[in-house]
Amino acid sequence: MQNLVKEFIEKTLETNVVLEKPKDITFGHYATPVAFSLAKELKKSPMAIADELVSKFDNCEMFEKVEAVKGFINFKLSSSFLLSLVNDALLNKDNFAKQEKKDEKILLEYVSANPTGPLHIGHARGAIAGDSLARVGRHLGFDITTEYYINDAGAQMDMLGLSISLAARDFLLNEDVEYPETYYRGEYLIDIAKQIQATHGNEIFYDESRFKEMARFGKDEVMKIIIKDLKDLGIEFENFVSEQSLYYAWDETKKVLEKNGSLYEKNEKIYLKSTQYGDDSDRVVVRDNGIPTYLAGDIIYHKDKYDRNYDRYINIWGADHHGYIPRVKAAIEFLGNDSSKLEVILSQMVQLLKGGEPYKMSKRAGNVILMSDITEEIGADALRFIFLTRKSDTHLEFDIDMLKNQDSSNPIFYINYAHARINQVFVKAGITQDEIKDINFENLNQDGLNLVYESLLLESILNEAFTKRDMQKITEYLYSLASSVHKFYNEHKVIGSDEQNLYLKVLAMAALSINVGLSLLGIKAKDIM
Repeated sequence: MQNLVKEFIEKTLETNVVLEKPKDITFGHYATPVAFSLAKELKKSPMAIADELVSKFDNCEMFEKVEAVKGFINFKLSSSFLLSLVNDALLNKDNFAKQEKKDEKILLEYVSANPTGPLHIGHARGAIAGDSLARVGRHLGFDITTEYYINDAGAQMDMLGLSISLAARDFLLNEDVEYPETYYRGEYLIDIAKQIQATHGNEIFYDESRFKEMARFGKDEVMKIIIKDLKDLGIEFENFVSEQSLYYAWDETKKVLEKNGSLYEKNEKIYLKSTQYGDDSDRVVVRDNGIPTYLAGDIIYHKDKYDRNYDRYINIWGADHHGYIPRVKAAIEFLGNDSSKLEVILSQMVQLLKGGEPYKMSKRAGNVILMSDITEEIGADALRFIFLTRKSDTHLEFDIDMLKNQDSSNPIFYINYAHARINQVFVKAGITQDEIKDINFENLNQDGLNLVYESLLLESILNEAFTKRDMQKITEYLYSLASSVHKFYNEHKVIGSDEQNLYLKVLAMAALSINVGLSLLGIKAKDIM
């Protein structure tokens, strides 16, 4: 809707305009300060220019009223224009708020948690943010590929092998074992150890030369858990890339870096000159024992990404990876690529409460809150929605008991109730949406027109949310729209009134916006509650 209005105004005025939405809808649906930007060029006051420009919209079917107010031009959409948009939306529901395919390919990497244990609640935030961003972007026409980078190399894999051995000796063989200060724990390790025991017997748990073998098996089993837990949350990836599988390309990558003069040796270590691109210090890429560092793996991976020729690369990382951004971007530049094509979104920590008290850690995972536990307790829809009520780079704290409330304090219940309420009004009226398709808005009151206008804003909300990488825009919009639906229903008799079918058409449009908006957040709108 907003794009149509903007294009029409620009064509009429023969100039680019900035379109704004007045806070008070009584001033109009849209406004533009274009007269102020033309004042210098035309050597006239903005108020005089605005008065002149208004006349260009005389007898325009799109607008009921166009007026100049203190240099601004305000536009009030006509009921006939709103009706045409509603008719098109209800006739083509699958394409509502959808845009044509864009010539832009995006590689979106998110989650990428170490395959050493099940996902915890912190991982869920990045997972939900990434999946929702992909859904919205695809709806808006972007070609988006989703990817999970499996960190299956390095010290964490050695620790996984050791942890499986310790779990087996402790819980399966009933030995007194001495645990290192840092190791992985949880019932999942016992389950993995049982599988290894059934195939290889007990000797493998004492043979350090086979710990890597156990780690590889354990990684595969943990990935099965991770993939299942993500699927339970409605998240599936197109690509999985193994860090271990990329290290064969380190020598080739290192040669490119050396050729560009970006490496130097000091104290038998090899450093990347990352300070040239804003890093706090140069970073080690090869240790004094000749083994590449974690950063080297990231460099190979990003070279691999750029070699696949996407137009843009988006990474969603945990907030603790903030320091990695300048060093990875430095490496991208040294490899001869454009680091501005890489965008990193940081996902902040989550504070989970239950009844006002900190949520208890999972015994199955040792010392974290498992994502699967929360999904099971409150449901995937509630978890997805609440995680999207704040931009991912801000801290989030919520009480899961609040998400069990059946009132306006529980946002997902409140929005679903609006959708279900509309669905049930149609059922009670014994009317199908096909029967109200020819109803026009000639006699629709201002409350109804306002609800229609608000329902048609979804596309512009999606655009803003995707551009700003902020799904909070969508959750706020859906809550506001649901509130408007409840208010309209409470203030206007629908079933049995003279305006019944007219009001049903208004509500059908609101239900469509709620349905599509929720689906793009990975949530199925409820028809009955």
